[in-house]
Amino acid sequence: MYKVAALLAVMATPAFSAGLEIDVEGEANGTIVIDLFEDTAPLHAAQITAIAESGSYDGVVFHRVIDGFMAQTGDVQNGVLGGDLSMAGTGGSEFADIPAEFSDRPFERGIVGMARAQNPNSANSQFFIMFEPGYFLNGQYTVVGEVTEGMDIVDAIKRGAGQNGSVIGKPDVMTAVRVTE
Repeated sequence: MYKVAALLAVMATPAFSAGLEIDVEGEANGTIVIDLFEDTAPLHAAQITAIAESGSYDGVVFHRVIDGFMAQTGDVQNGVLGGDLSMAGTGGSEFADIPAEFSDRPFERGIVGMARAQNPNSANSQFFIMFEPGYFLNGQYTVVGEVTEGMDIVDAIKRGAGQNGSVIGKPDVMTAVRVTE
């Protein structure tokens, strides 16, 4: 019940900011600026904004990074640096999962998409940034934003190993995530 109430609270907010500034440390060091697409994915943009405003993204690692594909982060439950990262990528947030908001926006380099489980309506807090186009994701995952500055920082994020891209050792981390207007 709490998760439903939290989602309704996020949806009821009158207005929210249009983007994020993400400070990254590790193999990549610098700031990534993301424009959130409130018009395309209003529920997803609102939830990411609420999580960022709460400070829950601070200290969260890039747990799944596949060269030539994408870098995934945002597991505020199991992906916090300093904790047991063996379950990173399996958690969410205090908010309810979000219904899919598919659009015609293609998955190009720099696009930010919402990670989810098999169920299209299971996105929560995790998101990924595309290194290269991934058109096979079109209409399957919600496009929530786009990197407008700092793709060189995204390109430098420590890569994972194997088919699933799990990062071995110390992953890169979002040290601070700020909401911008």
